[in-house]
Amino acid sequence: MVKIYTSVSFTLFLSIFGLQSLYANKTWHKTSDKSYFVFQQDTTKSKKDSSIYSIKTDTIGQMVKALQRFKTGRDTINIRSSAPVPNLSLQQIIKGNLAGVYVQEPNGEPGTEQSIIVQGASGLLFTKRDIYALQPAVYLNGVPLVQDNPFAFDVQKYDYNRIGPATNLLSQINIENVQSITVVKDPFELAKLGPNAANGAIYITTKNARAGLKDISLNSYFGYVTPPNVNTVNGVYENNFRKPFYQKYATAENYDGYASYLRDSTNTAYYGPSNWNDLYYKNTPTFSADLGITGGSDRANFRFFGSGTKNAGNADDTKINRYNLFFGINMAPFKWLTVSSVVNAVRLDRFRNKSLRDRFAETRYIPDLSSPLSPNAAIYSGFLTENDKNVDNNRSSILNGNLTLSAKVNKVILSTSLIFDYNEGSRDYFTPSTLMDGVSYISNYFGYSQRLIMNNEASYKYTIDKKNTIDFEVGQSLQGDTYKYNYARAYNGPNDYVKLNLVNGNSATGGYLNTLSSGGFYVFRYIDKEKNNLMSIYGSAKYSYNNIFELSAILRRDGSSNGQPDSRWVTTPAFNANFNLKEQFFKTSTTFDKLNISAGWGRSIRIFLDDRYAAGPQYRSENGWFEEPTIPGYGGRLGINRPYDSGFIGYGITLPYADRTNLTIDASFFNNRLNAAVTAYNRDDKNQIIGIPVPFETGYGLTHKTGMNINNKGLELMLNGLVISKPNGINWNTSVNLNYNKNELKALPEGLTEVINGDNKLVVGKPVGSFWLYTNNGIYGSNGEVPAGRTFNGIPLKAGDPNWVDYNNDNRIDSKDKVLTGDRLPKFIGGWNNTLAYKGFDLNFNLIFALGQKAMNQYESTRYGFINREAGNDINSVKEVSSWQTFDNEKTYPIYNPWSDVDAYRVDQDLFLENASYMKLRSVTIGYDFGKTTLFKKSGNFRRAYLYATAMNVFTVTNFSGADPELVNYNGYYDGANLTIPRTFVLGFKLDL
Repeated sequence: MVKIYTSVSFTLFLSIFGLQSLYANKTWHKTSDKSYFVFQQDTTKSKKDSSIYSIKTDTIGQMVKALQRFKTGRDTINIRSSAPVPNLSLQQIIKGNLAGVYVQEPNGEPGTEQSIIVQGASGLLFTKRDIYALQPAVYLNGVPLVQDNPFAFDVQKYDYNRIGPATNLLSQINIENVQSITVVKDPFELAKLGPNAANGAIYITTKNARAGLKDISLNSYFGYVTPPNVNTVNGVYENNFRKPFYQKYATAENYDGYASYLRDSTNTAYYGPSNWNDLYYKNTPTFSADLGITGGSDRANFRFFGSGTKNAGNADDTKINRYNLFFGINMAPFKWLTVSSVVNAVRLDRFRNKSLRDRFAETRYIPDLSSPLSPNAAIYSGFLTENDKNVDNNRSSILNGNLTLSAKVNKVILSTSLIFDYNEGSRDYFTPSTLMDGVSYISNYFGYSQRLIMNNEASYKYTIDKKNTIDFEVGQSLQGDTYKYNYARAYNGPNDYVKLNLVNGNSATGGYLNTLSSGGFYVFRYIDKEKNNLMSIYGSAKYSYNNIFELSAILRRDGSSNGQPDSRWVTTPAFNANFNLKEQFFKTSTTFDKLNISAGWGRSIRIFLDDRYAAGPQYRSENGWFEEPTIPGYGGRLGINRPYDSGFIGYGITLPYADRTNLTIDASFFNNRLNAAVTAYNRDDKNQIIGIPVPFETGYGLTHKTGMNINNKGLELMLNGLVISKPNGINWNTSVNLNYNKNELKALPEGLTEVINGDNKLVVGKPVGSFWLYTNNGIYGSNGEVPAGRTFNGIPLKAGDPNWVDYNNDNRIDSKDKVLTGDRLPKFIGGWNNTLAYKGFDLNFNLIFALGQKAMNQYESTRYGFINREAGNDINSVKEVSSWQTFDNEKTYPIYNPWSDVDAYRVDQDLFLENASYMKLRSVTIGYDFGKTTLFKKSGNFRRAYLYATAMNVFTVTNFSGADPELVNYNGYYDGANLTIPRTFVLGFKLDL
């Protein structure tokens, strides 16, 4: 949220355009060459000194120059009000606080992956892999962070968690070391950033070293995450739930097949006390501490930051430990040369859940599920004791930073930067034979992602006269990305004492693969590596007229190694115009303090996340079958074949691109007490690749073609108001952001109007996130109510079956009668942030909301379809211990025949489609600054001594029948398997010396 400053016009300028956090509590001076601003805390120093030995506050130069431009399409978080909230990840920090930015947090387990979508979905939303292609670029001190690559899903059977630690790498962000977080949506700015920012960009600037600033800060909090209120049940409830189905439809044979664990009502394992929640949910401590030191002079200054955080979950002993180290230094050895460097190191140790589903997905082994976990704590504790024999070590290590040299030669400013980002993840996993029907399991994963960038740029300011100037800039960038993993899994070792892989086994016999084999394990091994290189050059110019009008243009030439040889290079332009209406037409007006209009258009190419599209027709290692699709070979021999399952790739595949158009009007009123900005945007993501079904006789399941176009258009509103302003009384500052987005599929390859993608369907003119469902119209109470001859996929419908609508009136219910309805993504998102202050006290509360999205309640579909679930004995049949509970707002459904061959409780019907809209009181913070008291003022040692208490995830308003509408998976399905987002209470302090 944007905080209001009303002291001078320049601070208001920063506040409106999302840059105020860079200004707070500091004095700005402009250098003699007018090329950039510098921070100068000590205002007693001469302007001459600060201009000679000024040091750029940003380490790569581009963001400093961005401060000078009249900005639209930006929104910045109020760091001061966000810092006391114990968020772990960047996604949690920005949730509801940036206009047009939708954050999905489908799991309350600390450190799990989350997503960010800016101004609507640019692609599909059907699988976990799809979500990777929708993420914006995240810049940390100018470093575009490299994330995990989804190519690892190629060797996975289940679409749940990516192999390896599957840790959210954006958990590396510690807000106590952050100066500003800004989302960039302006077409011109995104075009200048290039292909990395095709989905938008988020800038994070840390509290870097600054000229003349000496500061020591110590921050810490301690608190607890609390368990949810749980209505536990046992076998009595389950029996009563099933009774109506058996009374209405069951035959003697059906009674004979009654679930064995429910047959004996004297069995205390299932009919005794249901108190599993005492062991599963717990009050768990969470804490953090950090230290920041900033010092130096105008010619050389530094900043050090270190922290340790334990972010705990409230269930299943989950948590994540984070350790941060940061060092930044700026030097001006000559008046014409500055040198800046930052290094950021992070370690993430994640303690994962013990869920059966996640274990079975990793082991690809489904044991006998006829006897689920007991809800009795005394018996469940035995399972936990056996589970303690597991090994599940998950670690991610991150190192990123840059080195920048900037020189001024006459009127030309030259800058060169070396940027790097490296992260690696490892997971050691072991499950004893006692938990897998006598078969032990072991797996080892090591993978890394790395990015290396060399940037060079030159800028020149040409002054025509006092009113007319032109800024020129040219730049070149070379980026190299590498992704790699080694993954081995093995079964049936000699005993349960062999738990960890020996990575440096006997090299003469093939290394650790044979180490496992010699131990008696049955081994599978997967190795993959991908590289992508990006070469870019650009030139831009900005014409300015008398602080009234600005016109900017840029032309880029980008080449990606992931493109096919005849289409690797693409030229993209962008334009932007800013008009100061206040200065031109309302200069003497007392109504407007500021009134501006800005319009822009820009094109950005997209880089394929997968390098396979650059190769054309190819062979792959796909030797599996339906139940085991990722077998690479047989008998220890690797096999290759045409990609019949994953699809044919031909020639003529060109790089996709995004066209953006923005129009923004922003204004200030009432002596700068109210700021407002309205943005209308339109984005066309064109020429995207999609799998198209092909004739069965080709042997391929599909062929990949370019030509899918998706449009997102919408409106954004940002309001910032100082409602009450009394120097010695109450002050109330409020900020609101609201976004409306409409998503539409505009075109498919080869002129197609619809494509079926598994259980999903795409239709031109509809949102890409629509559900493809049968329409439920009640129940057939008797055979006489069933129209004569009516069938469902060839199966005659009978009494007790659902009455699905026959839209084409052919008396056959099949896929032709499924319709598109609902949307996985909300139409409206936003937040409302408020800060009330009275002398040293302040109160902040933050509400967030998402409205208009739908979700499929797969959890209820599975619960009501208990006959099929228990007969299947597959991963969808898993019953976690957390299943032994009921929810206050649970829905009831018609009593269909659960033994019917039509699968009456199948999930692909609108019976289970629910409104997943919600509003949440995200956080409440109350604090007092003792630094303003007489005692602390007299000591002269404390600039700030702030004590606060925060409550997080206070309450949710929703009609959704599940535990939490946020726990819906990326594909729009709620399966009830994810841990709840905990309510957290912390007490903390902040000291600035």
